[in-house]
Amino acid sequence: MTVPPIQRSAGLRSPWLLDVTLGLLVVAALPLAIVTIPNTLSVVAKLLPGDIDQVGLMRTHGLALPALMLTVPLAAVALRRAPVVHVLLGGLVLMAMSDAAGGYAGSELVVGAVRVLRGVGAGLVVPATLAAVWARGSMLRALWVGVFSLSLLAAQALALWPLDKASSWKVTLQPYPMLTGMALALAGAYVLVWILLGRPDGPGLDDGERTRLLLAAVPAAGIAVLGVSTATEGWRALPVILLAALAVAGLLALASIGTAESRTLAYSMVAVGVVLLPSAAQVTLVEMGGLGGPGLKGLWLPFGVAGVLAVGASIAVRRPARAPGRWLAPLGLLAMVVGLCSVRLMVPSADGLVLVVPFSLLAVGAAVALTSALQEVGVGAAVFGLSLGLAGVLAGFLLGTGVQMAMLSGVSSAQELVDSFVGALHSWALVGGFLVVVVIVLAAVTARRGAKDVPHVPCAGPGVPVVEEIDEGQPAEASAPEPAPVPPGGAFDETERRKDGEAEPLPAVPPQGHSPEDAASS
Repeated sequence: MTVPPIQRSAGLRSPWLLDVTLGLLVVAALPLAIVTIPNTLSVVAKLLPGDIDQVGLMRTHGLALPALMLTVPLAAVALRRAPVVHVLLGGLVLMAMSDAAGGYAGSELVVGAVRVLRGVGAGLVVPATLAAVWARGSMLRALWVGVFSLSLLAAQALALWPLDKASSWKVTLQPYPMLTGMALALAGAYVLVWILLGRPDGPGLDDGERTRLLLAAVPAAGIAVLGVSTATEGWRALPVILLAALAVAGLLALASIGTAESRTLAYSMVAVGVVLLPSAAQVTLVEMGGLGGPGLKGLWLPFGVAGVLAVGASIAVRRPARAPGRWLAPLGLLAMVVGLCSVRLMVPSADGLVLVVPFSLLAVGAAVALTSALQEVGVGAAVFGLSLGLAGVLAGFLLGTGVQMAMLSGVSSAQELVDSFVGALHSWALVGGFLVVVVIVLAAVTARRGAKDVPHVPCAGPGVPVVEEIDEGQPAEASAPEPAPVPPGGAFDETERRKDGEAEPLPAVPPQGHSPEDAASS
C-alpha cells in the first residue's frame, strides 16, 4: 500500500511566531481582564448627575466581578468544543463592545448591562489565555502566572489611574479603550498565525473535568448572590463576616475534591484569590495622597519591581523536564504570610519605595505557589482551580468589607476615620495571614493522607500499567513487560505444565494476522 507523503505547511517551521504573539497577547489582555474587578465608581461620585440613584448605580457597577467568576467555569466547559482562539477573540470583542457602550450609559440599567458585558468578556479571556499557553510549553505558562499575579496585585491601582483628573464618571466604564484595541489587534494576529500553522489543537477536557467545572459554578453563584445582597443597606458587620467566612470554607471544601496534586493547586488558588487582590486594594487606598501616602505616582515603582520579580520567580521555578518539589507551593504561600506581616509593619508609609517589600513578597509568593502547583496537574484541574480562585476574590472582598464595617462603626471625626481605616487594614492582614496558614496546613494534611491512601501494586502482568514512584513522589506509568513470543503455528496451548505436574489455564492468544502487502509481495 502506497502512503502519500504528509504535506507540511511552511508556517510550521516558525512556531516561535505563535509563541511571541501569544506572549504579547497575555501581557496585554490578562491585566485588562483583571482590571474589570475593582468597583471604582465611588471615587467619581461627585461627577454623577443629581437625578441618578448613586447607591443603586454603585451596586450595579459591582456586577462585573460576579459575572466574571460565573463565566470562568462555563467558559472552561465551552473550551471542550470551541477552539481556544475563538473563545479568546470572543472575550476581547465583548470587552471592546462594553467600552463602546460605556460612552452611552446614562441610567442604572445601562450601567449594569455594560458591567455585566465586560465581566463576561473578562471571564472568557482569563481561562482562554491559560488554555492557550498550556500547549505552548512551560515558559509561556510561567509568563501567564507572573502576569496574573501582578494583575491581581496592581488591579486597584490600574483601575484608579484613569480616574485622576477625570471630567466624566463614564471613565470607570471604559478605563483603557486604547489598550483594548491593541489587545484585539493582537488577538487577530494570533488567529492569523494559528491558521497559518495549520490550526493546531489545544488542550481538551474530559467528562470528569466538565462535571467538576460545572460544580465550581455552584459556590460562585452563591457568593455572587451574597455579594449583590450585601451591597444593599441594612447589613451589619457580623453577618457579613460570618457569611464570607462560610463562603471561603465552602471553596476550600470544594477544593478538596480530586487528587493530591489538584488539591494543592486548588488550595493555592483559593488562598491567592482571597488574599492578594483584597489586600493590595486596601493598601493602595491607604497610600493615596489624601491620606498622607505618596499617591499613585509613588506606587508605580514598587508595583514594577514586584512585577519583574514575580515573572522572574515564576520562570525560575519552572522545570519543564522534571516536576518541582512539592515544598515550593507551601513556601510561596509562606512568603505571602510574611508579606502580610510586613503590611502591618510598614503600611502606611509616606515613602512609596518601602512598599517594595510587601508588594514583592505577595506577588512573588503567589507566583511561586501557582507555578509549582500548575506543573503537577492537567489543564482541567488548572481551570478548576482558577474558577475557585476568582470566586475567592469576591469572598475576600466581602470578608475585608465586614472587617472595615466593624472597625469604622462609631467614627465621629476625620482623624478617627483615617485611623480606623488603617486599623481595618492591619486587622485584615492578620485575618488573611491566618487564612493562608490554615490553607498551608490543610494542603499538607490532605497530601499526606492522600499518599497513605495510594494502593501498592506488588505485581502486574503483561499489558497492566505498573505504578511506581519517581523522584518527587509523582506516580508514573512504567512500561509493561513485553509479552512472550508466539510460537510458529498459532496460539499458545490451552495448558502449560508446571514443575509439579499440575496444569494451569492460560488465556488463548489469537494467531498473528498477515498483512495484505505480504501476500502481494509473495
